[in-house]
Amino acid sequence: MMFRLQVARAGFRRLLHKVPVNRDQVLDQLRICSAEDHVFDLVGNNKAKLSVDHVSLAVKMLWHFQKEKPQLLRTVQLIKNHPQFLTLRVLAENKIALMDDVMLVDLLYSFLRLNVDHHDSLVQQLISEAWLRLDKLPLTSLSKFAICLADQQLQHSTLMGHITNIVDQKLSSIDDARVLTTLLISISSLVSPRLRDALISRADDLLDKMDPSNYNNARRVVQFLRNIKYSHRPLLEKCNQILLRNTPRLDAENIGIFLGLYQSLQFNNWDFRLAAKQRLTELIESSTEPFSFTKLFAALAPIASAEIRDGLESTALLLADEFGAQQALAIAETLEEIQSRNLRLISKIVSVIQKYLDVYKPVEIGRITQALYLLHYHNPLLFTKLRNIIVKFIERSVYPYEVTMLTRVLSMLPSPRLEESVISRVDAVVPQCNLNDLSSISLALAKWVRNDPSYRHGTSSRYVRLLQSLNRCGHERLQTADRLDLLLEELRYISGEWFEEILLEETIATLRRMTEQINWSTVPDLSFFLTRINHHCAPLMERIADVAIRDIDKIHHSATYATLLPFSILNFDSEKADELYDVCVRRFTPHMSSFDPHLLVLLAYTLAVADCFPEELIREIFSIDFLGKLDAQLETLTDALNMRTRLRLMELNRAVCLECPEFQVPWFHERYCEQLQKKWNGSISPVQKQIHKMLGEVLGGINFVRVAGVTPYFYTVDFECLLDKQLQPLPYSEPSTLQILKNGKIDWGTGSLENIRSELPPGAQRIAINFLDFKSFCKNSHHIKGEALMRKRHLEILGYRVVQIPHFEWNSMELSTLDAWKEYLKKKIFRDLAP
Repeated sequence: MMFRLQVARAGFRRLLHKVPVNRDQVLDQLRICSAEDHVFDLVGNNKAKLSVDHVSLAVKMLWHFQKEKPQLLRTVQLIKNHPQFLTLRVLAENKIALMDDVMLVDLLYSFLRLNVDHHDSLVQQLISEAWLRLDKLPLTSLSKFAICLADQQLQHSTLMGHITNIVDQKLSSIDDARVLTTLLISISSLVSPRLRDALISRADDLLDKMDPSNYNNARRVVQFLRNIKYSHRPLLEKCNQILLRNTPRLDAENIGIFLGLYQSLQFNNWDFRLAAKQRLTELIESSTEPFSFTKLFAALAPIASAEIRDGLESTALLLADEFGAQQALAIAETLEEIQSRNLRLISKIVSVIQKYLDVYKPVEIGRITQALYLLHYHNPLLFTKLRNIIVKFIERSVYPYEVTMLTRVLSMLPSPRLEESVISRVDAVVPQCNLNDLSSISLALAKWVRNDPSYRHGTSSRYVRLLQSLNRCGHERLQTADRLDLLLEELRYISGEWFEEILLEETIATLRRMTEQINWSTVPDLSFFLTRINHHCAPLMERIADVAIRDIDKIHHSATYATLLPFSILNFDSEKADELYDVCVRRFTPHMSSFDPHLLVLLAYTLAVADCFPEELIREIFSIDFLGKLDAQLETLTDALNMRTRLRLMELNRAVCLECPEFQVPWFHERYCEQLQKKWNGSISPVQKQIHKMLGEVLGGINFVRVAGVTPYFYTVDFECLLDKQLQPLPYSEPSTLQILKNGKIDWGTGSLENIRSELPPGAQRIAINFLDFKSFCKNSHHIKGEALMRKRHLEILGYRVVQIPHFEWNSMELSTLDAWKEYLKKKIFRDLAP
């Protein structure tokens, strides 16, 4: 019995010892590899027995090691050139049929990350096999496969269309936020409005269910919205809340990405900008090497104080010699954005850029040239070299967006004559351009025409042919447009004489043709466009008012600002407009605390122009807490938006003091206005000089006219005169300290900023005479704008009788003689003001 037990134990031990022999030792050894060399040694030593599992794990490990390293320390090129990596590629290509679905996509993903060429037969075969299995790929693998296609610029391919269709069918079953958000970015260029709305709804739902610490999902959602150029405010705000919770652990690169995405979507969230500024400031001490510092500089410099900017520029100068091509480009663009005048740093960055000119891509050369031009950097030899590079890129390029961008930049640079090859290439891509691109080309064309002597002498028709192509393609694009949302996207930034003279009327006709497509989602963009082009179109504005009143609850509260702009600024006066003001006020009032401070100021000013002063809104803006928030936000805004917001706050303050004294809001812009007055150059137009001279003749002498009189609350009146109760002119008690010099400037004299308001005799009246140039009227009519009416309203409150001289009356054929002009002024001043 004992003997049998001993034999049994010996057999059992032999069985145990045989188990490891059956295990896959190569696979086990691959799993414990700690570096790329270990992987390659195993591959080299076991070539004959490497299975598909070995190949898959080896490639996956190689990418894992690279992914764990900082960008600058990665050695992808060394791996790609290693002889054993070629072995893995050959084995993988031979074993594609043996791979399961997940392994197939994972291998494709890893090989692409390790820079295997997109046209390599291995990559092509992996993609072909994945396409055959597309309908049964797990959703995780489907999202990874979509990334691989996007990496190869296949966003518009039939294959990506097939993936988009699968996503549409299986959307309700996608429960992983990472999978969905990855797919969102990949298929963004192919989604229809219906699918877009469904994707947004699903993303909104999954963001609520996911771990909020995973901010990358929120980032991808914002990227998706940027890609489809759709600023969905509720979803943006939800993503922003996730980002705000994670800001303390974000690095400079991620913060820079978020700030850039927000800027593209015109989502300037104050809370995130302040949090980002604080976090970036904390990262200054740890950002000491070129890569991290460049990311920090690009993100922080535009929103930092002057003191911090100076420190950043000093550090950039110390690190400049270590910058690579992309870092030098990023620094140069940031210096242009902040309008730096640090010539030493700019020159240093330029010297770095010059070392890498041969490695930059076409659009990057365009960005470099534009940045240096706008920085007013003086180096004719460098700009000549850049110009030659741009011309060669244009001649070779087949991408419309690239040709358009390079053409616009090329037009900035001086040149006596434009190459025929450039005009030919531009002419070739014009039929493929959208309206905004056509407008950019027209601006470049106008500059070339002005600078080319051959055109001035009438010996060149090449520009005429290109202009004809632009006109034809612009009209065709408008006539064939069938979706309002896409048209508004093309029109978002369009401007210039070519658009106004050639396409404006056609554009309005097209918009009117699409009237039935105006809905709550397109109302803000259409309203903003009409305001920007200064075009008063009653049928379109009636439709906007109808839709906004009906669907005001669907319009985001912050979009009420854009919705109201044309009604206020363009002075659209109707019962529907009054109703629109009421419903918009009710819409945004409960949400005032969530507005960015500067946007709330702009909204309140827009309402004030229309003589609308909601008490809750006014009291909110002029509270101590709000003004403190506004001051903090102004530090993070661009200089242009900062100045605009300060000016609008002053004008709102003035309007409230004059029109709503019952609110008891104090006037606190005295010093600000004095500073503005000192900065004003005091020049007046030739027409105003002419009016001034004739007023002296009509009133009986120049001492009866005051030029550029400054009123209480700092309105500047073009001309001022006094009439007694018999409407006889009264001389000023002392000569006006403000006189027009020969060069058209105004001599302010001493103490000119103090408003001299002598007491008037009983029954006398003070007359303000203002010349209204084209800026006071809508472009397509003589319809006066809201701001000119508000100014008149305020001057009347201040005790003036207001005389307005429209430019189209003064310059009309009826007033072509001195006597006619004088009679016109007499009628305006005396007859129109007679009791």
